[in-house]
Amino acid sequence: MCFGFMGIQFGFALQNANVSRVFQTLGADYNNMALLWVAAPITGLIVQPIIGYLSDNTWSRMGRRRPFFLYGAIAASLALFIMPNSPTLWVAAGMLWIMDASINVSMEPFRAFVGDMLPRKQRALGYAMQSFFIGVGAVVASALPWMMTNWMDISNTAAPGVIPDSVKYAFYAGGAVFFLAVLWTVLSTKEYSPEELASFNDAEPEQGGIEYVERSAGKYLRSGTIWLGVGLILAWLIDANIENLDKNLYLMAGGLACFGLAQLVAGWLASKGKNKNGYSQVMSDLFNMPEAMKKLAVVQFFSWFPLFAMWIYTTAAVTSHHYGSTDTSSALYNQGADWVGVLFAVYNGVSILAAILIPQMVKLTNLRLTHLFNLGLGGLGFISFVFIQDPRWLVVPMIGVGFAWASILSVPYAILSNALPVAKMGLFMGIFNFFIVIPQILAASILGFLVTKIFDGQPVFALVVGGVSMLIAGLMTLRVRIQEE
Repeated sequence: MCFGFMGIQFGFALQNANVSRVFQTLGADYNNMALLWVAAPITGLIVQPIIGYLSDNTWSRMGRRRPFFLYGAIAASLALFIMPNSPTLWVAAGMLWIMDASINVSMEPFRAFVGDMLPRKQRALGYAMQSFFIGVGAVVASALPWMMTNWMDISNTAAPGVIPDSVKYAFYAGGAVFFLAVLWTVLSTKEYSPEELASFNDAEPEQGGIEYVERSAGKYLRSGTIWLGVGLILAWLIDANIENLDKNLYLMAGGLACFGLAQLVAGWLASKGKNKNGYSQVMSDLFNMPEAMKKLAVVQFFSWFPLFAMWIYTTAAVTSHHYGSTDTSSALYNQGADWVGVLFAVYNGVSILAAILIPQMVKLTNLRLTHLFNLGLGGLGFISFVFIQDPRWLVVPMIGVGFAWASILSVPYAILSNALPVAKMGLFMGIFNFFIVIPQILAASILGFLVTKIFDGQPVFALVVGGVSMLIAGLMTLRVRIQEE
């Protein structure tokens, strides 16, 4: 059931460890790196709730979730083959958008799949098993360029503006593994029908529940007008260059304005009595989240901000701060970039061990304290990057990051799945993704400004900011009240 996630993580790990390298090779600088990366979270923001809603309401010969696994895997595998052959920076940015959309089509139903297939008392173990396979896939995928160079003697350098062969072949291998791993899950699992799921849900005691309150057209319109106005005012301030505001803040302004427009559309539909549709359902459920989900949303916000900082800036931080090179065609820079792949493999490898230990940690304490401890390890790991000089010792903080990563991928979903109705598992999992995406958009909006204007062009401090954010996330976990069994 979880094996396909190994393939999905092959795609994500190659993307996370190498896309900044691809962008820098094709001419991106620190200040526009975050802007290029923002395609990934925005894609998830749009795709995941749609796919969640559709998979909740789909039943075919292939089942409920599995068609989305397969079609997403086909598209993502093709994107992985094309990405390292991008001739220009903007082609690479476009391919990142397509690749991330395809990965999300496969990934979102996998979250709901575990909730569908397991009783509540087994879900913590089920999501930990997902983390295990994520770690297995990512540890290999992250180190693939290094392995290509050191084990197969494939060149890791190329002419300026050209992607090295080691990166190209790593992406080709990742595309094949992605498709085959997901295909295995599609062919080897059988889903429960909607009727069977309903009977299972009726047989289990309710935990939590949702107090559903219909949001009026007036509330949508008033709130939407405020959000839209704030977004437009911020955009005007940026355009007028008041206080030398960074242009990347347009992302934040656009996000605020779009949320306002989304509410205005929902309000208009409600005023016309046209609220019995998928769009209105997503908007309504967004404002009717269970209490545990609302508090977990804050935890997710502060947890994912540092992860996005890591994916964007680790290559630039390590190559400049620890290897002393920003020349993407130099051997020293590419040596550092390869080492980043190894570091990413380390944290993903540690997450395999952490995935095994987390269920035992939960038994000894509870879900909240387990998450607090693991996020604390990750936060301290990020902060330590600025103090470590020898790049070999960066392996140590990545151990803490590995425990945090495994916990982020499992514990919140174990808590959340027990607070959601089975009939809307996919939709609420998709909405929950908003609180993964929003901090990434914020990171894309402000990290470039912080690095260039506040930290004097030293990207290693983006990781320090991320570490502080992760420590806050750990403390916010204590606010979540759950029934644990």
